[in-house]
Amino acid sequence: MPVNLTSPVAAQLVPVAGVSLGITEANIKRPNRKDLLVMQLCDGARVAGVFTQNRFCAAPVIVAREHLTQAAVTGSGGIRALLVNTGNANAGTGEQGMQDARTSCAALAGLLNCKASQILPFSTGVIMESLPVAKIAAGLPGAVANMRADNWFDAAQAIMTTDIVAKAISKQVTIDGTTITITGIAKGSGMIHPNMATMLGYIATDAAIAQPLLQAMVSEAANRSFNCITVDGDTSTNDALMLIATGKAALPEVKAVDSHAARALQAAISEVATYLAQAIVRDGEGATKFITVQVEGGKSEAECKQIGYAIAHSPLVKTAFFASDPNLGRILAAIGYAGVADLEVAALKLYLDEVLVAENGGRAASYREEDGQRVMQQSDIMIRVVLDRGTANATLWTCDFSYDYVKINASYRS
Repeated sequence: MPVNLTSPVAAQLVPVAGVSLGITEANIKRPNRKDLLVMQLCDGARVAGVFTQNRFCAAPVIVAREHLTQAAVTGSGGIRALLVNTGNANAGTGEQGMQDARTSCAALAGLLNCKASQILPFSTGVIMESLPVAKIAAGLPGAVANMRADNWFDAAQAIMTTDIVAKAISKQVTIDGTTITITGIAKGSGMIHPNMATMLGYIATDAAIAQPLLQAMVSEAANRSFNCITVDGDTSTNDALMLIATGKAALPEVKAVDSHAARALQAAISEVATYLAQAIVRDGEGATKFITVQVEGGKSEAECKQIGYAIAHSPLVKTAFFASDPNLGRILAAIGYAGVADLEVAALKLYLDEVLVAENGGRAASYREEDGQRVMQQSDIMIRVVLDRGTANATLWTCDFSYDYVKINASYRS
């Protein structure tokens, strides 16, 4: 089971005015599972997003970017719906994949009486297999008929692939006397090393947010959450994180980045994004340990992340944590090959939770194997690296590698 992660409670997921969600079973990969989601947006809703930087990005990523750009250029007839399918990534599918993504958008547009360019497509699943457009088209009427504002729990289930637990959360904040709702869902548990966002994530709020600020907010939220996680170091072809602002709340439109309202919204949106990002790591394929890697006292945040990711990506570190084996020299080795050329190893300190493991270039005089063993038995563990060369910090989240990670990925297509 996932590391200290439970399924969300449907009744605790708060509807966002202006968003309706419809789910159906389209039999895209296998029968009897929710695999098609439609998120319909009200007139005037604004959408911003960040996408994978993988050069082999999927057809729906390309089409979604195009449609977002068109909506921004025209300034009218904004995005009216998001279409998400699981079971097939529509990646590595060439020109046919592009046509299939556009055909799917057109099929939904016909049901919603809008333009195909007002639909954003998203896909997740197996790469290099043709999208079953006919199944999607056949399933869309059922998804539209199922449209409800309180369908967030089913929506979280509908976007799962190898996830064991659905990932969803709501948060409400009061800004200038107005209650603002933020609800988000995400999916992902493998092929997780975002270079912008998560595998698929959707966060909606009923606040009115100016388009440039909305884009800045989703980028900031991604950088502080989804861009700080890794399960296996593989950046997906289909990553996307979307932020939707419907403008249905009574709060006046938020435009200035340095305003009180903007700061409060950014904090709440980032909190939702961080929960979802950490949930992905806790549900990492076969994960038994949730590991926080905190790097302090660097010259820059980039340098701290560079060292943090060297630790978090290391198969030797991750397998040692699975075995609860305090073979902590593996962490020192990862710090050493991280690529920080002028790093003074004698100046840094390495901690495992509160236990000082290494200082002065080697094992700390106070370190005892039994202390390391005690911490390694925990399901939540902190690796703390103090560089003592500056004021920058970075925190990343990862998990261990277990036997089940290999089993899950060895049989992913079956």
